[in-house]
Amino acid sequence: MNFKKATVLPKYQKIFDGIGENIKLARKRRKLTTEQVSERAGIHRATLHRIEKGDPAVAMGSYFNVLRVLNLENDFKKIAQDDEFGRKLQDLDLL
Repeated sequence: MNFKKATVLPKYQKIFDGIGENIKLARKRRKLTTEQVSERAGIHRATLHRIEKGDPAVAMGSYFNVLRVLNLENDFKKIAQDDEFGRKLQDLDLL
């Protein structure tokens, strides 16, 4: 299988690593196997493994489906929710 290599700076890769670890811990807290989660999310177990390792090349939809299975889909809604910098730029345009 040939995967695209997403280029992410090391400091940003740490964010993905943390997300993957959080997903893995959430799965384990719920006492779900990788087989159960991957089946319910409609992804291959190898893809779930890549998500739990924080692979930035995995499609965002796959991350969402795993969060949905873990009943954490509301966490997904928080991505870019508080765009403080963007609002400041917008306010400057209004002046």
